Amino acid sequence: MKYLILLVLLFDGTLIEERLKFNSPTDDCFGWGQAHVEVIATYGGSGAKQGWYLNDGRGTIQGFYCE
Repeated sequence: MKYLILLVLLFDGTLIEERLKFNSPTDDCFGWGQAHVEVIATYGGSGAKQGWYLNDGRGTIQGFYCE
């Protein structure tokens, strides 16, 4: 795996894929992805509004995958 792709839902309704390249390929997609999400976002909310909110205020993390 060489890339981590974050699925970001902006508050205006736009879904974007943010692509991050690894300096050295890794096999631990979940570990790297979860660690990165915890750095750039904060988990919060309750009920239907819970989720990972980006610290820069743009939107929420919907998930990630690697390729």
